Amino acid sequence: MTPTTPRGRDAGASRLPAGVGLGLKLQHADTILAEQPPLAFFEIHAENYMVAGGPRHHYLERIRARYPLSIHGVGMSIGGEEALDREHLARLARLVARYQPEAVSEHLAWTGHGGHFANDLLPLAYTPASLQRVCDHIGQIQDCLQGPILLENPATYLTLASSSLEEADFINQVVRRSGCGLLLDLNNVYVSAVNHGHDALAYLEALPLDRIGELHLAGFDEQRDDAGARLLIDSHGAPIAEPVWALYRRLLARTGPRPTLIERDNQIPAFAELLAEARRAEALLTAPMES
Repeated sequence: MTPTTPRGRDAGASRLPAGVGLGLKLQHADTILAEQPPLAFFEIHAENYMVAGGPRHHYLERIRARYPLSIHGVGMSIGGEEALDREHLARLARLVARYQPEAVSEHLAWTGHGGHFANDLLPLAYTPASLQRVCDHIGQIQDCLQGPILLENPATYLTLASSSLEEADFINQVVRRSGCGLLLDLNNVYVSAVNHGHDALAYLEALPLDRIGELHLAGFDEQRDDAGARLLIDSHGAPIAEPVWALYRRLLARTGPRPTLIERDNQIPAFAELLAEARRAEALLTAPMES
């Protein structure tokens, strides 16, 4: 899978090649080192590596020597009302300094308050006050890391009555004001569109697509809410669904190739199954674009 050259990508926020990567799972590390599959990059969750040593670093050091790396955080609580956790940020900075990744990303969400940590990515109200707070937090992170990060759009299951801005407009303003890039998760786009009954393509068109530094493709679970309506859950525990593949094709026709991650964090399959999804994405990524 030969990475292609990005077209119009904001290189300042991501130096990942415009090919297809996988999330690094410890159970696949020996296979990766032995087979050296033709992947464009690997991605890790930052919090899994915020220790000095151990088996994760044993493998990551070797894999990093062969592949570009993306570090994806899940616990910075960028959308939280409280100040950023300085110790957590310092741990992230040490990890980034150690491995010099091609991209660093975080979520538009909050994860803790008042000393309590929620093992989830929680939604925030989209208001002028929260917009300023998110921009301030991103600025602090970027100052510490001495470079721009990518911000990921959320998967949501409810809307907050206090919101006065549309999500896409909020993200646009954050990106423009803070100078960060966009990590666009297409599964999140589809999940939120179904849950809230809005148009996924219209949402995409409202985003700062010129600032995409990485794409995520993942799977979801389907449930029913208390009223019997369809409810999608961003589970990262299933193969990528056909509607998400369709969004990916439409987006690539609009933007050209972008670094793309096959994201699977639960019910991890055999490495060959993930590699097959990566090959499908690569085929779409390198296909001739419609004029």
